[in-house]
Formats: sequence, C-alpha cells, structure tokens
Amino acid sequence: MKVHEEDVRIPGAGHEIRAKVLTPAGGGRWPGVLLYSDIFQLTESTLRTCRRLAAAGLIVCVPEIYPRGELAGVALEFDDEGKAAGLAGAASMTTAEFDEDRASVLDHLAARDDVTSVHAAGYCLGGHLAFRAAFDGRVASTVCFYPTGLHNGSLGQDQADSLSRSADIHGRLMIIFGSRDPHVPAAARVQILSALYEAGHEDLELHVYAGGEHAFMRDVGPRYDPALTDLGLTEAVSFLHGRSVG
Repeated sequence: MKVHEEDVRIPGAGHEIRAKVLTPAGGGRWPGVLLYSDIFQLTESTLRTCRRLAAAGLIVCVPEIYPRGELAGVALEFDDEGKAAGLAGAASMTTAEFDEDRASVLDHLAARDDVTSVHAAGYCLGGHLAFRAAFDGRVASTVCFYPTGLHNGSLGQDQADSLSRSADIHGRLMIIFGSRDPHVPAAARVQILSALYEAGHEDLELHVYAGGEHAFMRDVGPRYDPALTDLGLTEAVSFLHGRSVG
C-alpha cells in the first residue's frame, strides 16, 4: 500500500509542535497512532518506520519531542554530537511539558475524521513517552519499544513517576525489549514487569528478543537487526489492529 505524507503544525501551550502525519493512500478511516521517535527526532530512519506502519493500515502522527527550544524542527545526526544534543534536549524538558505536548498531539489525532481509534507507540525515550501516553483514557493500545528510563524515572530534567502510575493505564499494552540492551538490562526488565503485574496488568504482552541490542530497530548503524525489526513491526501492527491482521 502506498502512503501519503503531510507536514502539520499542532498548537501547543504557547508554541507549535511540528509533526508529520502519514496515511494509507486512497483515503478511508484507520486506527491512528501517536508515534514517538528516539532522541534524534524526525530522522529519515524514523520516517521509514512510519511509512511501514502507515502502509500496514495505520494513520501515524509522529511529532517532534523538543518543540520549545533550539532543537525545534531539527532532525539530529546519528553521531556523538547528535546524541549529545538529543540528551541535552531531553534534559531541558520537564515531565509536565512532555505530558502537555502529548495531550495536544492526542487532541489533534482524536479530532481527525479519518481516525477510528487512538493508539500510541515509541522507541527508546519515545517508548517511555508512549508509556505515559497510555495514561490517557482515549488510548486503546500502546506499544513500547525498548523504553528507556521507565524503571528508574529518568525522562527529562525531573524525576518521572511513570512506573508508579501503571494503574492509570486502561488500554492494552505491549513492550518489546532486546536482551542485550544495557539501558534496560534484565534487572530493569524484571522491575518493570513486577510493577505492571502489581498494578493488575497481568495480560500485557512482553517480548524479549534474544541478541537484540539497544535501538536494534534503527536502520542506521551496527546495532540494526533487520530480522528482529521485521518481527517487532509485525507484532506491533497485529497488536495495534487488535489482532485482526498479522
């Protein structure tokens, strides 16, 4: 299926949030997904993933995650300088600001006439943001790919309360990890799963891909694993469609 792309500007609280919306070509109504990038923002690598998801019958809205400061509108390079800038961008944001922007983007997505239901997904830092998006009662299901900082509250400049708010998630939840991810090692994965179970989420889907490194789905660099990426995207699409396709 071919995909249509458009640039949108979503009103925030005193600022605009740049985003791209990718839709299956030919019109129709589809599930809508708020997809969060990693710290590098709207790179071509992220957009290639968005195109695959849209081609699988999803409307994907991918916003910048640093819309307030000097990184607004900037897609960072996958190098040391880009990594440093992305981490600095995260450190400049408060949890409340991330949440405020999330509400604005979900408002935009939910108001679209071509969206049948609202969902969330994200990678790395974006996986953590997707987890927080699941607190919104409109979000029917969420897929978190190797979410960082979830186990220890590391998100922005303050301590996030994400895991302690697990009971606020009312939709379906899937989390995908790589077994060799130093940012979310086995002990952190156990901590996350234990907190979710304690909050009553005993029917969540958890996948740990053997050999998967951090950012194994980013199709740039030596950690990229095409086979695991295909597996993760297949699982995500099926899950976000409510297992109606796969």
